[in-house]
Amino acid sequence: MGAAMELQVGERKVRLSSPDKVYFPEKGYTKLDLAQYYLAVGDGILRALRNRPTTLERYPDGVTGESFFQKRAPKNTPEWIPTARITFPSGRKADEICPSELAAVIWAAQFGTFTFHPWPVRADHTDHPDELRLDLDPQPGTDFKDAVRAAHELRGVLADAGLAGWPKTSGGRGLHVFIPIEPKWNFVQVRRAAIAAGRELERRMPEQVTMAWWKEERGERVFVDYNQTARDRTIASAYSVRPQPHAPVSAPLTWAEVDDAEPRDFDLGTMPKRYAEVGDVHADMDAERYGLETLLEWADKDESERGLGDLPYPPDHPKMAGEPKRVQPSRAKKD
Repeated sequence: MGAAMELQVGERKVRLSSPDKVYFPEKGYTKLDLAQYYLAVGDGILRALRNRPTTLERYPDGVTGESFFQKRAPKNTPEWIPTARITFPSGRKADEICPSELAAVIWAAQFGTFTFHPWPVRADHTDHPDELRLDLDPQPGTDFKDAVRAAHELRGVLADAGLAGWPKTSGGRGLHVFIPIEPKWNFVQVRRAAIAAGRELERRMPEQVTMAWWKEERGERVFVDYNQTARDRTIASAYSVRPQPHAPVSAPLTWAEVDDAEPRDFDLGTMPKRYAEVGDVHADMDAERYGLETLLEWADKDESERGLGDLPYPPDHPKMAGEPKRVQPSRAKKD
């Protein structure tokens, strides 16, 4: 698989063993191709990861092999890669890597990391998110274009709440919209704000959008996955390679590009050219941070005037105060 080599990444040399090892057989992309891709989009991927506790989605034997999520910093993590301590819903703690330079990304790629899953927090505020992340997930019978229509309406919802969002492809059929926020609120409050935004979007597009946690209730609509804002839930970073045969990537977009975007157009082979031409179109995302006051006011109104309380948490979370029963509706009726 070829002799080991070293890549110069900034002031560091990063060793790459078996650079010819094929990671994506359908396209023939190798470990070296993966590393060179991350070098090509270096400023962009680092902007998305910088100083964020990051889970590594690893495929040591390529996309057709077994995979796992590396939540704790590996024992062989170099001293120059900082870590931050995060707390899981169970109360257990772990130290995750916090990339502060591009060499950390290439080091992770050496071990088969395709996708980087940064927490929505920084190393110095690990209990207070600085991003509100909204995941528009097309359900069976819907597609990316449906997510695009929902995203445009969501943009209006956010504007009414005094917020601005930044869209990107998920690398699959969906769209993500990230909103930079002040790190003043905890995970429960940020999730509550996400639910408020999702419910307002659902009211404006009841036939196209759903907040239903249970799949049997969603129908052919776009699901606003509010639980992606729960503690220990992460979304693939911008520029991350996704584990599909054609090696798609999560592509940052401008709002002007969303309508004409085709997710399959953005992959490990094509993104470097786009990046060389337009750069990181989300480079200014952190220039302004927003408050959640309006969304939280909406949440209070939903509860006091409409009787809309909390929604179910993911199954691996402890039972939360005010949360409804985690029982599938059809099963609840039988019981």
